[in-house]
Amino acid sequence: MVRGYSLSQDLKLLVNNPKYSDIEILCKDETKLYGCRAILASRSEVLEGLLYNGMKESFERQISFPTINSSGMIIILEYIYVGSIKINSLTKDNIIEAYYAADYFQLLDLQEFIMKTIKNFFKNNFTKNYSPELLSKVVEIMPLSEDNTLLNLLIKEIATILLSDIEIGRLSITALQYLLFYTNEKDIPFATPEYEVFRYSAIFAAKNVSDVTYKTLMEKLPTLEQIDNLIQIENKLITDHQKVAKELESLIEYIDFRRIKRSQFDFIEPLKIIPAEIIQHNSELINSDLDNIRGIPIYRIKESELFWDKSACGSGLIIENNGKVVQASRFINHQSVRGTIAFENKGIFEWDIIIEKNCSWSWVGVCATDDFYYESFAGSQATGWVLGSGGNCSSVSGFYYCPSFHEDGAKITVHLDMNERTCAFTVNGTKYLEVLEWNNLPSKLYPVVSLCYPGRFRIQSHQKNENI
Repeated sequence: MVRGYSLSQDLKLLVNNPKYSDIEILCKDETKLYGCRAILASRSEVLEGLLYNGMKESFERQISFPTINSSGMIIILEYIYVGSIKINSLTKDNIIEAYYAADYFQLLDLQEFIMKTIKNFFKNNFTKNYSPELLSKVVEIMPLSEDNTLLNLLIKEIATILLSDIEIGRLSITALQYLLFYTNEKDIPFATPEYEVFRYSAIFAAKNVSDVTYKTLMEKLPTLEQIDNLIQIENKLITDHQKVAKELESLIEYIDFRRIKRSQFDFIEPLKIIPAEIIQHNSELINSDLDNIRGIPIYRIKESELFWDKSACGSGLIIENNGKVVQASRFINHQSVRGTIAFENKGIFEWDIIIEKNCSWSWVGVCATDDFYYESFAGSQATGWVLGSGGNCSSVSGFYYCPSFHEDGAKITVHLDMNERTCAFTVNGTKYLEVLEWNNLPSKLYPVVSLCYPGRFRIQSHQKNENI
């Protein structure tokens, strides 16, 4: 490569190059990197203080950083020499180390860039979320303070995932403990019912004892779905229950047993993995007024509650598949149908619309029943708030929201926040922010879609991070 045409390209030749370096950098993992003392000092006050302090570091040819791995340090060197880093330089395996190193050397611009990259990663990789691994890494190497911006971001991201969707082992015990601590009695959106919080914690503890104990507890402690379906579970003591109880001690204080129903305690108590006095004390404190989900509840609506309403449907629309699918007949303009379920409680409600067959324009969102006309499309009405397949949101007047989605199989997730009376959408795996123009939605809303021939839409429950 000819030199002299690009400053950044020329300086990149110096990165970790022993030929042009005068100091060795020894990292936590014992990897040796190379740097130029003057360049390092000129780009970081921390490094300037270490390398030109008049002490022995000023004269020795080696400096050691026992808390920084080489995967993070190489990102630091690239940024220091070139002034930027490529996005593809950051991966799930090095991004936390890089953030920690940027914080250590007080490179604020790099920290902000890494934070932005992580946020974009969550936004654009909705079904491949590595936040459990990232949180586990953060709590391993960084201070656990409530003003840690990255820690808070990861906590809030994981809180919106059902714990049952996170494979045991992806969260470390410390990460799980901090997740439960940080979200306990705080107004943070949270997806997991408290019984399932306990179940996940107990299974985690059993896994730390042995695989046999883990498998046994999985069988003895049913899921909420199994309880609701009246599946019979043999209630009896498990082997090594005392060891499980010991492993569970660090998590118990962050579980809110008041949110667990008395009938669910019938499955917990026989296992003998919680001290009897805790069971007794908390069963007396059970508060029927409390929601079974902590914080701001995120409701995963059951399939048994999601249907299209034949009594609130355009005359040219046909409801099929036991109420799950709406199909437009020929020779009709856009018409609308709403769901049977009404949202009027506090919390965040999420559901999916699958456009099995696209039509000229598709509309997905919510509506109120007042003055709503099902023989027309929702976006032209004052009581309809919908996202169109052209990427525009519409409540009488339209405005751009996201890229278009005109393909068969498009998946639209509706996120309805009845606390804030706002709405947001995820389109084909990419989540977008709340629709700012819809900041005071009514107190009672229904799912709604608008379509014409040959449109065919399915309504279904939403599970975040299906491939997690």
